[in-house]
Amino acid sequence: MRIATYNVEWFSALFNRNDKLLLDDKWSVRYKITRARQIEAIAKVLSVIDADAVLIVEAPNTSKRQSSTRALEHFAKVFDLRTRRALEGFANQTRQEITLLYDPDACHARHDPIGGPPNRSDPFDAPRFDTSFLFDLDDDTRPETVTFSKPPLEVALTPKGGKPLRLIGVHVKSKAPHGAKSVEEQVKTSIENRRKQLAQCRWLRRRIDGHLDAREPVIVLGDMNDGPGLDEYELLFGQSSVEVVMGLDNNDDRMLFDPNVAEALALRGGNPPATSRFYIKPRRTFLNALLDYIMVSPDLLDAAKGWTIWHPFDNPDCYNDVELREALLTASDHFPVTLDIDL
Repeated sequence: MRIATYNVEWFSALFNRNDKLLLDDKWSVRYKITRARQIEAIAKVLSVIDADAVLIVEAPNTSKRQSSTRALEHFAKVFDLRTRRALEGFANQTRQEITLLYDPDACHARHDPIGGPPNRSDPFDAPRFDTSFLFDLDDDTRPETVTFSKPPLEVALTPKGGKPLRLIGVHVKSKAPHGAKSVEEQVKTSIENRRKQLAQCRWLRRRIDGHLDAREPVIVLGDMNDGPGLDEYELLFGQSSVEVVMGLDNNDDRMLFDPNVAEALALRGGNPPATSRFYIKPRRTFLNALLDYIMVSPDLLDAAKGWTIWHPFDNPDCYNDVELREALLTASDHFPVTLDIDL
């Protein structure tokens, strides 16, 4: 089975209010790329990676009138994709949903959120992801209330002919200091956002611990907006959000695994793998960053056959296929990550 995660930039802007594709020559939100070009590039990428289940990060919007599920199933029908069923969890207010697109002939997927309302009397409580989490962000012994702007998608996934496992799709809050008007305000906002991000990841880690305690195989995948050695704030807090989720301060039998994180840790400060590419306007150059992950629990390690980052310049197969290379660059500022696993 092939499982993938793919952050598709501004996917929501490619559909009208009735969840139909805007296949025209008007500009998409991506710079100097038409909506038709971006749509066709996304379809090309999804067709080539040929995954059985794809976590779409920044999926089309769900609201009173719109449906991420309906939009993605329409997309799949237009381009005859075998991943023709969509599953979403709790909708959010950001117009960036987390939705699983999957092949119903290869697996069965069901939204299956775990947890209940917050429990102040339980220091190890992991509430349901659409509620709130109590965590002391600033070490003043008074816990603050933390919420997810994009609640993780919890899926009970059963491969055809295989055993069920837990899949958690995430898009963790960015720590960029949006709206800051001075250097001091940027630093203060960045620290506050990092604290919130780490708290969200500790919430997520408690859910993972619950699955490990129950001996349930679990895969965590999506966009973490963070990685080992990504910025200087990691020194302040001691760990990246990714390290918290993976449980790198636990024994081996409690740690999740992603080989790209292992390489990034070994090359901290060097040149780790990258899953995204952003244009930095003041410097007139591109920044590559490792932000997208597929992490597996220890009981799935033997079944995992290999991870692939579909980077158009770092992956020779992607680079040598000119049509695919251009599609990857046109579709999004993130690139898919796939895991081949025997389930």
